Amino acid sequence: MIGLFRRKNPGNAFLLLFYGLIVKFPIFLHPALPVSSADDSYLYSQVLKFLFSFTGKTPIVYSIISFLLMFLQASLFNRICNHHKLLGKSTFLPGMSFLLLTSFFPSWNFFSAPLLTNSLMVWVWYRMLNLYNSSQPGSAIFNIGVLIGVASMLYFPAIAFTLLMLFALVIMRPFRIREWIVGLIGITIPYYFLFILLFLSDKWKWSIVFPKFRLSLPLIPTSVWITASMVLLVIPFIIGGFLVQANLTKMLIQVRKAWSLLLLYLLVNTLTIFVNADPAYQTWMLTAIPFAAFHSSVYFFPQQRLFPNLLHWISFAFVIILSYGPAAQ
Repeated sequence: MIGLFRRKNPGNAFLLLFYGLIVKFPIFLHPALPVSSADDSYLYSQVLKFLFSFTGKTPIVYSIISFLLMFLQASLFNRICNHHKLLGKSTFLPGMSFLLLTSFFPSWNFFSAPLLTNSLMVWVWYRMLNLYNSSQPGSAIFNIGVLIGVASMLYFPAIAFTLLMLFALVIMRPFRIREWIVGLIGITIPYYFLFILLFLSDKWKWSIVFPKFRLSLPLIPTSVWITASMVLLVIPFIIGGFLVQANLTKMLIQVRKAWSLLLLYLLVNTLTIFVNADPAYQTWMLTAIPFAAFHSSVYFFPQQRLFPNLLHWISFAFVIILSYGPAAQ
């Protein structure tokens, strides 16, 4: 399987879809409606109302939407990695890694605010990587700010990605205070229009714009399956970090900057997991992009294929047992 996804073959796009259907099929077997609460961000609650008005409360519809979002995220993430040559050559390993590791936690596969936000963050990360050679950095930075503003209106803890934008400007651009201000203004633009909308409709409340959130330590896993999921998420990431470090001298400067930005992406994400902790670890969904990049390096860089293949089949078997075995009951 690793050998197939290592090649850039147009047919691998269909193989990636088939692979995704295998690891994500449980969401079709056990569909669930998205849960709405008073703590939801305004934009996410409006999205739910819109979908409920068109689809009713039919769980399978949200399973289909969730799968399409996950597959589109994997495909776009894979394309970005290939375009910027993060692994040195074009391959389908990043997309495969994304679909596989997002199956370690069943809650990541269901329709939610973090899932929608992650769709935007894939695009934000792509725009950040393009800042290195951008001919119009002002408009690009402004667009990044707007996307982060919209993401925080879907899932308020995503406001932490403001730090990621500033880190990206430090790494990808020479320091220009004007660019920093443009980015921060971009973040406020969605809120500006929201303020106007709420004011004109006489619905203005601070609680609508800034939903309640609580800070707490991540919950200690109470299940051996959650513990195993964390181990399979973190161990390949650590190994991938060493492999990337060992191959940095072979990479172009913009590729090294891209890997540095991924580490900072993960660092910023650690801020979001301390907000509104839940036993299903749904808030951890936003870590999927940086983790998937480092997982794909474990499958790509080793010269001996035994370990990458063994790691993949262990992870794949775990997902199958988690999805279809006793753990799924």
